[in-house]
Amino acid sequence: MNGQNRKDISPGLEVNIVLKQDQRSGKLTNGIVKDILTNAAFHPHGIKVRLQDGQVGRVKDILSE
Repeated sequence: MNGQNRKDISPGLEVNIVLKQDQRSGKLTNGIVKDILTNAAFHPHGIKVRLQDGQVGRVKDILSE
């Protein structure tokens, strides 16, 4: 599932995100969602989240439900 819809993402989910500095390369970072930072219900580039380790990026894949 892609990470474009806010309703599909909740704290505690395992996701792959793209960090700001990795947007050109497309390198994915794996982690657990701590906070959802995007207020909109939909974002074409992915909902922005903060992981439990403090990294911030846009969700590309949702790995667990």
